[in-house]
Amino acid sequence: MDALATGAQRAASMIVVRFFAGLRETLGVDSVALDAASIGCVADVLASLSERGEAWDEALSAANLLVAVNHTHAQADSPLQDGDEVAIFPPVTGG
Repeated sequence: MDALATGAQRAASMIVVRFFAGLRETLGVDSVALDAASIGCVADVLASLSERGEAWDEALSAANLLVAVNHTHAQADSPLQDGDEVAIFPPVTGG
């Protein structure tokens, strides 16, 4: 279950997820806050967000998403705790 933070007390038990570039545009939001009690790792964040609908599931199911936790590159099994910030980036392309 996810919920938006509503005050300073709740903020301590939340994980903030920020979206960048095309993901932010596709999902229509810059960030969301998830209840940390239901999240153990990065994969849990992706699974929880994918339940928000088809657009979310499609955008977040890409195998080559880049994820960082507290500004450090992370994997699907990277553990999370209260107060962490998860950043999700679409694949980087260039030439």
